[in-house]
Amino acid sequence: MSHIASGAAVTRSRRGRGLRGYRLRAAALLLLPTLLLLAGVAAWPLLRSTALAFTDARLGLPGAAWVGLANFRYLLLDPLWWGAVGNTLHFAAVSVSLEVALGLAIALLLRRALPGSGVLRAVVLLPWAVPNVVSARVWAWMANDVYGVLNDLALRLHLLDAPRAWLADPGTAMALVIAADVWKTTPFVALLLLAGLQAIPANLYEAARSDGAGPWQGFRHVTWPLLRPALAVAVVFRLLDALRAFDVMYVMTGNAPGTATVSVYARQQLIDFQDLGYGSAATTAVFALVALVTVVAVTSLRLRLEAP
Repeated sequence: MSHIASGAAVTRSRRGRGLRGYRLRAAALLLLPTLLLLAGVAAWPLLRSTALAFTDARLGLPGAAWVGLANFRYLLLDPLWWGAVGNTLHFAAVSVSLEVALGLAIALLLRRALPGSGVLRAVVLLPWAVPNVVSARVWAWMANDVYGVLNDLALRLHLLDAPRAWLADPGTAMALVIAADVWKTTPFVALLLLAGLQAIPANLYEAARSDGAGPWQGFRHVTWPLLRPALAVAVVFRLLDALRAFDVMYVMTGNAPGTATVSVYARQQLIDFQDLGYGSAATTAVFALVALVTVVAVTSLRLRLEAP
Protein backbone atom coordinates (compact mmCIF):
# COMPACT_ATOMS: atom_id res chain seq x y z
CA MET A 1 0.00 0.00 0.00
CA SER A 2 2.82 2.42 0.81
CA HIS A 3 4.26 1.58 -2.61
CA ILE A 4 1.02 2.58 -4.29
CA ALA A 5 0.69 5.76 -2.21
CA SER A 6 4.22 6.88 -3.02
CA GLY A 7 3.63 6.18 -6.72
CA ALA A 8 0.47 8.27 -6.66
CA ALA A 9 2.30 11.09 -4.91
CA VAL A 10 5.04 11.04 -7.56
CA THR A 11 2.40 11.12 -10.31
CA ARG A 12 0.64 14.09 -8.73
CA SER A 13 3.98 15.88 -8.36
CA ARG A 14 4.80 15.32 -12.04
CA ARG A 15 1.36 16.54 -13.06
CA GLY A 16 1.82 19.64 -10.89
CA ARG A 17 5.16 20.40 -12.48
CA GLY A 18 3.71 19.83 -15.93
CA LEU A 19 0.82 22.18 -15.20
CA ARG A 20 3.16 24.84 -13.89
CA GLY A 21 5.34 24.50 -16.97
CA TYR A 22 2.29 24.80 -19.22
CA ARG A 23 1.16 27.94 -17.38
CA LEU A 24 4.63 29.49 -17.66
CA ARG A 25 4.76 28.80 -21.39
CA ALA A 26 1.27 30.20 -21.87
CA ALA A 27 2.16 33.32 -19.86
CA ALA A 28 5.33 33.81 -21.92
CA LEU A 29 3.37 33.55 -25.18
CA LEU A 30 0.77 36.02 -23.94
CA LEU A 31 3.45 38.48 -22.81
CA LEU A 32 5.51 38.17 -25.99
CA PRO A 33 3.60 40.81 -28.04
CA THR A 34 3.83 43.31 -25.18
CA LEU A 35 7.54 42.63 -24.69
CA LEU A 36 8.19 43.09 -28.41
CA LEU A 37 6.25 46.37 -28.36
CA LEU A 38 8.23 47.59 -25.36
CA ALA A 39 11.48 46.57 -27.06
CA GLY A 40 10.52 48.59 -30.13
CA VAL A 41 9.36 51.64 -28.18
CA ALA A 42 12.00 51.72 -25.42
CA ALA A 43 14.94 49.42 -26.17
CA TRP A 44 15.57 50.47 -29.76
CA PRO A 45 15.68 54.26 -29.09
CA LEU A 46 17.94 53.61 -26.11
CA LEU A 47 20.36 51.50 -28.15
CA ARG A 48 20.26 54.01 -31.00
CA SER A 49 20.98 56.92 -28.66
CA THR A 50 23.84 54.99 -27.04
CA ALA A 51 25.35 54.28 -30.45
CA LEU A 52 25.13 57.94 -31.48
CA ALA A 53 26.90 58.94 -28.25
CA PHE A 54 30.14 57.58 -29.73
CA THR A 55 29.90 59.69 -32.90
CA ASP A 56 30.09 63.36 -33.89
CA ALA A 57 26.63 63.32 -35.51
CA ARG A 58 24.79 66.63 -35.87
CA LEU A 59 21.17 67.31 -36.70
CA GLY A 60 20.62 68.13 -40.37
CA LEU A 61 24.07 66.99 -41.48
CA PRO A 62 24.60 63.66 -43.26
CA GLY A 63 27.09 61.14 -41.98
CA ALA A 64 28.78 60.73 -38.63
CA ALA A 65 32.34 59.80 -37.68
CA TRP A 66 33.27 57.50 -34.81
CA VAL A 67 34.86 59.49 -31.95
CA GLY A 68 34.91 56.84 -29.23
CA LEU A 69 34.68 58.21 -25.69
CA ALA A 70 35.42 61.82 -26.66
CA ASN A 71 31.85 63.00 -26.00
CA PHE A 72 31.88 61.45 -22.55
CA ARG A 73 35.25 63.05 -21.76
CA TYR A 74 33.88 66.46 -22.74
CA LEU A 75 30.82 65.76 -20.63
CA LEU A 76 32.92 65.01 -17.55
CA LEU A 77 34.87 68.24 -18.04
CA ASP A 78 31.78 70.45 -18.52
CA PRO A 79 30.93 72.38 -15.31
CA LEU A 80 27.39 72.97 -16.60
CA TRP A 81 26.85 69.20 -16.68
CA TRP A 82 27.97 68.80 -13.09
CA GLY A 83 25.81 71.74 -12.12
CA ALA A 84 22.85 69.99 -13.74
CA VAL A 85 23.70 66.79 -11.85
CA GLY A 86 23.77 68.70 -8.58
CA ASN A 87 20.46 70.40 -9.39
CA THR A 88 18.89 67.04 -10.23
CA LEU A 89 20.02 65.37 -7.00
CA HIS A 90 18.99 68.41 -4.94
CA PHE A 91 15.58 68.54 -6.61
CA ALA A 92 15.02 64.79 -6.22
CA ALA A 93 16.09 64.63 -2.57
CA VAL A 94 14.08 67.63 -1.37
CA SER A 95 10.95 67.08 -3.45
CA VAL A 96 10.64 63.35 -2.74
CA SER A 97 11.23 63.87 0.99
CA LEU A 98 8.55 66.56 1.18
CA GLU A 99 6.11 64.57 -0.92
CA VAL A 100 6.49 61.46 1.23
CA ALA A 101 6.11 63.40 4.48
CA LEU A 102 3.09 65.39 3.29
CA GLY A 103 1.60 62.38 1.52
CA LEU A 104 1.81 60.30 4.68
CA ALA A 105 0.14 63.05 6.72
CA ILE A 106 -2.66 63.41 4.16
CA ALA A 107 -3.14 59.64 3.94
CA LEU A 108 -3.44 59.34 7.72
CA LEU A 109 -6.02 62.14 7.70
CA LEU A 110 -8.04 60.67 4.83
CA ARG A 111 -8.11 57.24 6.47
CA ARG A 112 -10.29 58.60 9.27
CA ALA A 113 -14.05 58.41 8.77
CA LEU A 114 -14.67 62.16 8.60
CA PRO A 115 -17.84 63.85 7.31
CA GLY A 116 -17.47 64.44 3.57
CA SER A 117 -14.35 62.31 3.33
CA GLY A 118 -15.25 61.23 -0.21
CA VAL A 119 -15.40 64.84 -1.42
CA LEU A 120 -12.18 65.61 0.48
CA ARG A 121 -10.37 62.77 -1.29
CA ALA A 122 -11.54 64.04 -4.67
CA VAL A 123 -10.38 67.58 -3.86
CA VAL A 124 -6.98 66.34 -2.67
CA LEU A 125 -6.45 64.50 -5.96
CA LEU A 126 -7.23 67.54 -8.12
CA PRO A 127 -3.60 68.73 -8.40
CA TRP A 128 -2.57 65.30 -9.67
CA ALA A 129 -5.14 65.62 -12.49
CA VAL A 130 -3.62 68.89 -13.74
CA PRO A 131 -1.07 68.38 -16.58
CA ASN A 132 2.51 69.12 -15.62
CA VAL A 133 2.93 71.89 -18.17
CA VAL A 134 -0.26 73.65 -17.03
CA SER A 135 0.76 73.37 -13.39
CA ALA A 136 4.24 74.74 -14.10
CA ARG A 137 2.82 77.64 -16.13
CA VAL A 138 0.41 78.55 -13.33
CA TRP A 139 3.26 78.62 -10.81
CA ALA A 140 5.34 80.72 -13.20
CA TRP A 141 2.51 83.24 -13.48
CA MET A 142 2.16 83.32 -9.70
CA ALA A 143 5.87 84.16 -9.39
CA ASN A 144 5.87 86.81 -12.12
CA ASP A 145 7.57 90.02 -11.01
CA VAL A 146 4.93 92.30 -12.60
CA TYR A 147 1.52 90.69 -12.09
CA GLY A 148 2.30 87.62 -9.93
CA VAL A 149 0.20 86.87 -6.88
CA LEU A 150 3.27 86.19 -4.73
CA ASN A 151 4.56 89.72 -5.13
CA ASP A 152 1.07 91.13 -4.65
CA LEU A 153 0.61 89.32 -1.34
CA ALA A 154 4.12 90.19 -0.16
CA LEU A 155 3.57 93.87 -0.95
CA ARG A 156 0.16 93.94 0.73
CA LEU A 157 1.62 92.34 3.86
CA HIS A 158 4.61 94.74 3.74
CA LEU A 159 7.05 91.83 3.45
CA LEU A 160 8.64 93.44 0.37
CA ASP A 161 9.32 97.04 -0.56
CA ALA A 162 9.38 96.34 -4.31
CA PRO A 163 8.35 93.45 -6.58
CA ARG A 164 10.87 90.65 -6.80
CA ALA A 165 11.79 88.47 -9.78
CA TRP A 166 11.52 85.17 -7.96
CA LEU A 167 12.40 82.96 -10.92
CA ALA A 168 15.45 85.08 -11.83
CA ASP A 169 17.09 84.38 -8.46
CA PRO A 170 18.68 80.87 -8.47
CA GLY A 171 17.89 80.33 -4.78
CA THR A 172 14.21 81.19 -4.92
CA ALA A 173 13.80 79.71 -8.42
CA MET A 174 14.75 76.21 -7.27
CA ALA A 175 12.52 76.56 -4.21
CA LEU A 176 9.54 77.50 -6.41
CA VAL A 177 10.25 74.64 -8.83
CA ILE A 178 10.29 72.21 -5.90
CA ALA A 179 7.10 73.76 -4.50
CA ALA A 180 5.35 73.33 -7.85
CA ASP A 181 6.40 69.68 -8.07
CA VAL A 182 5.41 68.97 -4.45
CA TRP A 183 1.98 70.57 -4.97
CA LYS A 184 1.46 68.53 -8.14
CA THR A 185 2.70 65.12 -7.00
CA THR A 186 1.93 64.86 -3.28
CA PRO A 187 -1.63 63.57 -4.01
CA PHE A 188 -0.14 60.63 -5.92
CA VAL A 189 2.00 59.65 -2.94
CA ALA A 190 -0.96 60.14 -0.60
CA LEU A 191 -3.07 57.84 -2.79
CA LEU A 192 -0.44 55.08 -2.72
CA LEU A 193 0.02 55.35 1.04
CA LEU A 194 -3.74 55.49 1.65
CA ALA A 195 -4.09 52.19 -0.22
CA GLY A 196 -1.38 50.74 2.01
CA LEU A 197 -3.10 52.03 5.15
CA GLN A 198 -6.46 50.57 4.15
CA ALA A 199 -4.83 47.17 3.63
CA ILE A 200 -3.81 46.99 7.31
CA PRO A 201 -6.32 44.83 9.28
CA ALA A 202 -8.32 46.78 11.85
CA ASN A 203 -8.06 43.98 14.42
CA LEU A 204 -4.33 44.73 14.79
CA TYR A 205 -5.15 48.20 16.09
CA GLU A 206 -7.78 46.74 18.41
CA ALA A 207 -5.22 44.29 19.79
CA ALA A 208 -2.71 47.11 20.25
CA ARG A 209 -5.27 49.24 22.13
CA SER A 210 -6.19 46.30 24.33
CA ASP A 211 -2.52 45.99 25.25
CA GLY A 212 -2.49 49.64 26.32
CA ALA A 213 -0.83 51.12 23.24
CA GLY A 214 -1.58 54.77 22.50
CA PRO A 215 -1.78 56.45 19.07
CA TRP A 216 1.99 56.86 18.78
CA GLN A 217 2.70 53.28 19.84
CA GLY A 218 0.05 52.04 17.39
CA PHE A 219 1.65 54.00 14.56
CA ARG A 220 5.18 52.92 15.48
CA HIS A 221 4.53 49.21 16.03
CA VAL A 222 1.57 48.54 13.69
CA THR A 223 1.19 51.19 11.00
CA TRP A 224 4.82 51.89 10.18
CA PRO A 225 6.07 48.30 9.77
CA LEU A 226 3.08 47.27 7.64
CA LEU A 227 3.19 50.47 5.58
CA ARG A 228 6.83 50.10 4.59
CA PRO A 229 6.15 48.14 1.35
CA ALA A 230 3.73 50.81 0.09
CA LEU A 231 6.17 53.49 1.22
CA ALA A 232 8.99 51.79 -0.68
CA VAL A 233 6.90 51.73 -3.87
CA ALA A 234 6.03 55.42 -3.48
CA VAL A 235 9.66 56.43 -2.89
CA VAL A 236 10.99 54.45 -5.86
CA PHE A 237 8.29 55.72 -8.23
CA ARG A 238 8.77 59.34 -7.23
CA LEU A 239 12.56 59.05 -7.24
CA LEU A 240 12.49 57.79 -10.82
CA ASP A 241 10.24 60.66 -11.90
CA ALA A 242 12.27 63.29 -10.02
CA LEU A 243 15.58 62.17 -11.54
CA ARG A 244 14.07 62.43 -15.02
CA ALA A 245 12.25 65.71 -14.33
CA PHE A 246 12.17 68.08 -17.26
CA ASP A 247 8.85 69.83 -17.90
CA VAL A 248 8.40 71.68 -14.59
CA MET A 249 11.79 73.42 -14.56
CA TYR A 250 11.90 73.95 -18.33
CA VAL A 251 8.49 75.65 -18.40
CA MET A 252 9.22 77.77 -15.32
CA THR A 253 12.87 78.74 -15.86
CA GLY A 254 13.95 77.47 -19.30
CA ASN A 255 17.65 76.61 -19.53
CA ALA A 256 18.66 78.64 -16.46
CA PRO A 257 21.79 77.03 -14.92
CA GLY A 258 20.43 77.39 -11.39
CA THR A 259 17.52 75.02 -12.03
CA ALA A 260 18.53 73.04 -15.13
CA THR A 261 18.45 69.29 -14.54
CA VAL A 262 20.30 66.66 -16.54
CA SER A 263 17.26 66.23 -18.81
CA VAL A 264 17.13 69.98 -19.50
CA TYR A 265 20.87 69.95 -20.22
CA ALA A 266 20.51 67.03 -22.64
CA ARG A 267 17.60 68.71 -24.44
CA GLN A 268 19.63 71.91 -24.85
CA GLN A 269 22.53 70.02 -26.46
CA LEU A 270 20.24 68.04 -28.77
CA ILE A 271 17.79 70.74 -29.88
CA ASP A 272 19.31 74.18 -29.28
CA PHE A 273 22.89 73.30 -30.24
CA GLN A 274 21.88 70.44 -32.63
CA ASP A 275 24.80 68.36 -31.39
CA LEU A 276 23.32 64.90 -31.77
CA GLY A 277 26.43 63.00 -30.69
CA TYR A 278 27.17 65.04 -27.56
CA GLY A 279 23.47 65.27 -26.68
CA SER A 280 23.15 61.50 -27.01
CA ALA A 281 26.10 61.12 -24.65
CA ALA A 282 24.24 63.32 -22.17
CA THR A 283 21.04 61.26 -22.51
CA THR A 284 23.04 58.05 -22.06
CA ALA A 285 24.57 59.51 -18.91
CA VAL A 286 21.07 60.45 -17.70
CA PHE A 287 19.95 56.85 -18.20
CA ALA A 288 23.02 55.56 -16.37
CA LEU A 289 22.42 57.97 -13.47
CA VAL A 290 18.75 56.98 -13.14
CA ALA A 291 19.60 53.27 -13.38
CA LEU A 292 22.33 53.56 -10.74
CA VAL A 293 20.17 55.46 -8.27
CA THR A 294 17.26 53.07 -8.89
CA VAL A 295 19.39 50.00 -8.21
CA VAL A 296 20.76 51.54 -5.00
CA ALA A 297 17.28 52.63 -3.84
CA VAL A 298 15.61 49.30 -4.60
CA THR A 299 18.43 47.32 -2.99
CA SER A 300 18.47 49.42 0.18
CA LEU A 301 14.68 49.34 0.50
CA ARG A 302 14.62 45.59 -0.06
CA LEU A 303 17.23 45.08 2.65
CA ARG A 304 15.21 47.24 5.05
CA LEU A 305 12.02 45.36 4.25
CA GLU A 306 13.71 41.98 4.76
CA ALA A 307 15.43 43.06 7.98
CA PRO A 308 13.97 41.40 11.11
